[in-house]
Amino acid sequence: MKRTWSQYRSFDTTVRLLLVNQLTINLGFYMLMPYLAAHLSGSLALATWAVGLVLGVRNLSQQGMFLVGGVLADRLGYKPLIIAGCTLRTVGFAALAFAESLPALIAASAATGLAGALFNPAVRAYLAAEAGEERRVDAFALFNVFYQSGILLGPLVGLALTSVSFPTTCAVASALFAGLTLLQLRRLPENAATPRDDRPALREQAATVLRNRPFRLFALAMTGSYVLSFQVYLALPLETERLTGDGALGITATSALFVVSGLVALVGQLRITAWCTRTWTPARCLTAGTAIMGAAFLPPLLTAGSPRAQGGWSAALAVTPLLLCAGLLAVATAVLYPFEMDTVVSLAGGRWVATHYGLYNTVCGVGITLGNLAVGALLDTTRNAGFPALPWLVLALVGGGCAAALAALGRTGRLTARSSSPTGRPPDGAAPLPGTAPSAAPPAA
Repeated sequence: MKRTWSQYRSFDTTVRLLLVNQLTINLGFYMLMPYLAAHLSGSLALATWAVGLVLGVRNLSQQGMFLVGGVLADRLGYKPLIIAGCTLRTVGFAALAFAESLPALIAASAATGLAGALFNPAVRAYLAAEAGEERRVDAFALFNVFYQSGILLGPLVGLALTSVSFPTTCAVASALFAGLTLLQLRRLPENAATPRDDRPALREQAATVLRNRPFRLFALAMTGSYVLSFQVYLALPLETERLTGDGALGITATSALFVVSGLVALVGQLRITAWCTRTWTPARCLTAGTAIMGAAFLPPLLTAGSPRAQGGWSAALAVTPLLLCAGLLAVATAVLYPFEMDTVVSLAGGRWVATHYGLYNTVCGVGITLGNLAVGALLDTTRNAGFPALPWLVLALVGGGCAAALAALGRTGRLTARSSSPTGRPPDGAAPLPGTAPSAAPPAA
């Protein structure tokens, strides 16, 4: 924790506020969302299809609107979009506390999803601009620590609040976002990188991003890594339940998956990033991270054909490969994330950074949806056909394929910016590109 605190203190006030913002955003979101399905099916007695519709609308409104949020952030400013997103989520969570009809629930769910699409690209672009080229990787490493802390703490707080009532959880989450909105209105400065004059037409802005072939190839190569990392929410819990049952033992084992993931990020992120920075190039870090993700799915092969454990030590042994998988996925994410976020900025050449983040999130979000459909179908059909190990082998091969694709992009120089100078600044005497943030010197420690 001393290392985290020291790193946090080394950044200026704006970066610190952005980090606290992300912790609060995840805390509020994850104290509510894990318990929404149970509230809809239990307290409100909605049919399963209706529960799926409400949850699907939230995901679609967020993933489908990321690009719009990025475009608006680059045109209107990062701060207005962050505040608009937090305000909308305040309203959406408050509405979930009172909504009982399906149309009202869909509207509230759509509002919470759209809110994420508004502030997520803006927060990342603002952090990249404020940290400066020399400290972007460090800033995103710390960002992931705060991000994962919110994921780890949110469900624990939500469990305590939901034991009182689900509307209580909604009210507290809404109050958190309301407080965050007021804090940002008062303390978050406008970012100088946001273009104010001579803005091109939307078509030109979108075309600038869509014509960026190295960026498109990078986004496609990284999509597989998002499918793999999402399996901590899909394949691993399902396999854990199969091995331990859906009782108290199964719930405990499933919770342990998320605890392991969160602790790896909290304890290891900054150390892993520092070691990777000293040892490898950014391209090598991306390749290694996706390779580790693929390797993470090899341990579950050991228990893929095992019957349900009977409890005690047999259950602990049965879930150990799954815990190892979750831990390796967290290590891989710690290796990948700071360099992944930095590469998006680099490939953007400092131009329309939030738009690039928006498109990147959209591409990866579509990949997650399609990948989960494929993984779910594999888990069902292969076990019934007598090949329970096949899904884990396929996931391992996906990781290997992503690593090979990123290695190829690195060898051909497509993971480095071509539109900016080696320092990340425009050449001497040249005017900055619209939407370009001047690189800031590292703040004093």
